[in-house]
Amino acid sequence: MSTPSDHLDSRRDAALGVAAWTGGAREPAPPDLVALGPAADPEVVARKILLDQLTGAARSRKELADKLAAKLVPADIATRLLDRFEEVGLIDDEAFARAWIASRQPGKGLARRALAQELRRKGIDDEIARDALDEIDPDDELAAARALVRRKLRTMRALDDTVRTRRLVGMLARKGYSSGLAFTVVRDELAAVVHGEA
Repeated sequence: MSTPSDHLDSRRDAALGVAAWTGGAREPAPPDLVALGPAADPEVVARKILLDQLTGAARSRKELADKLAAKLVPADIATRLLDRFEEVGLIDDEAFARAWIASRQPGKGLARRALAQELRRKGIDDEIARDALDEIDPDDELAAARALVRRKLRTMRALDDTVRTRRLVGMLARKGYSSGLAFTVVRDELAAVVHGEA
């Protein structure tokens, strides 16, 4: 009966044989543990999956748990590793939520409501999301809405005010702004255009 190390040795030998046959004398890359399937230790595979996922960007615990489940990692191993990664600070939903908001709010101009929906989809607890969203300054949110409307207005000069209003309010609604705030911002920015202030 073959063991996991026999399987690794045979893969390494095969890679060296291919390298020799093609004229390359370099050392083969280490085998992909996930590709080994049942021959690999599930805990080693799960740890590699988690580290690979966390290499490019921060992830929420739920995103990582979903990834492990998709790779058929046993639930007890997944829970144990996720807990350990959380203990050492590699998984931190609070920091993830703050970073997510810091990147999405100014860049995309998203309002609290849209950010809350995104965080919920990422599996962030409502209380953690609420605490992170409370750090958004209402003046910054208003300024972001105004900037979005000003930027979009530049492309709408040929349209009448009714069409512009409808489209701009719709855009702000899709970004998570309340209808009251959206109408106020659009009305003010259209008035500024009429008076030549924008």
